[in-house]
Amino acid sequence: MKKVEIFADGSSLGNPGPGGWCAILRYKNTEKILKGSSPLTTNNEMELKAVLEGLKALKEPCEVYLYTDSKYVVEGIKSWIKNWVKNNWKTSSKKEVSHKSMWQEIYKLMQKHKINPIWVKGHSGHKENELCDKIAKKEAQKLKNKNEKN
Repeated sequence: MKKVEIFADGSSLGNPGPGGWCAILRYKNTEKILKGSSPLTTNNEMELKAVLEGLKALKEPCEVYLYTDSKYVVEGIKSWIKNWVKNNWKTSSKKEVSHKSMWQEIYKLMQKHKINPIWVKGHSGHKENELCDKIAKKEAQKLKNKNEKN
């Protein structure tokens, strides 16, 4: 099984507001940068989108080392998702899971890949996290600027 690193980050200018996401995929010496935006979104949604798009880009089952500054994503993958599945996508307080369809896609991809989520402190000099953050913010800003012109 190939070992792949994914560095992911999301950004939202306002919560909700225009948002951007970025995922950097690395296998050995090869890197690929994925990025995108959404006109009206939240930070958590963009964090999930970055992870989801990174995982969807993998062409075969991999062992994934997923680096993110989102504790929401890390905890979701490490512990909450198992209970959500058991409880038919309801939280412990019986509410529907936020961003349910994205979490369901991530869960499906977890059956294919071995995912090791690793939390990194945001804005602390982690090279790839800083780059993802910069690209995600730039994607959100492009949308914001476009919206202000219209």
